[in-house]
Amino acid sequence: MPSRLLIAVGAGAASLDELPFGVRSLLDRAEEILVIAPALPKRLDWLTSATDKAHRHADERLRGVLGQLSELDAEAGGVIGADDPVVAFEDAIREFRPDHLLIALRPEDRAGWQERGLLDELLRSFSLPITVFELQP
Repeated sequence: MPSRLLIAVGAGAASLDELPFGVRSLLDRAEEILVIAPALPKRLDWLTSATDKAHRHADERLRGVLGQLSELDAEAGGVIGADDPVVAFEDAIREFRPDHLLIALRPEDRAGWQERGLLDELLRSFSLPITVFELQP
């Protein structure tokens, strides 16, 4: 039973009703929650350091998820993560020390270049249980 849940949002649910049952169960059991929203800039934007738009979108995702958690009476902190999702996870795991990772991914046809191979990298790098779900647009 996780007590410290790290939630990473590459996509946010429009409402709590969109969350799968298992996700709601994880949220209900968590004693502490940290939400990270990686910036996820497009490759050209990242190469040219034009990441402001990606950071605004990450902030919107973060505020949306924190608002939904508030509706569940779940207290949570949140941060905008690094442009590189792996670095965002490394930073959050080092600081927060979660017991479980919950990852909300964009649909595969809308996923960015940073998300390719991300789950494999997380499984190789961290010895933590991971729950992944994909949100439809």
